[in-house]
Amino acid sequence: MEVIMITLILLTAVALLLNLPFGYLRAGSRKFSLKWFLYIHIPIPFLFLLRTYAGVTYKYIPLLAIGAILGQFLGGRLNHNRTS
Repeated sequence: MEVIMITLILLTAVALLLNLPFGYLRAGSRKFSLKWFLYIHIPIPFLFLLRTYAGVTYKYIPLLAIGAILGQFLGGRLNHNRTS
């Protein structure tokens, strides 16, 4: 039980950190453009591979999605703060 908690915390942190640069780039692109779409979706296969390699089941995907969304949001805020 303790090992799975540490694994989940690490995977969520990786999801957040992986999405930071993509959120930063996404914030600088036109909404609903191809770049915008790609910046949101490119990290997903990497997170799938990490989750599968770590042996974490699909029922923890919402937790990893929260980390990814938070990474996108924080990356966008970093871009916004830099440009304003």
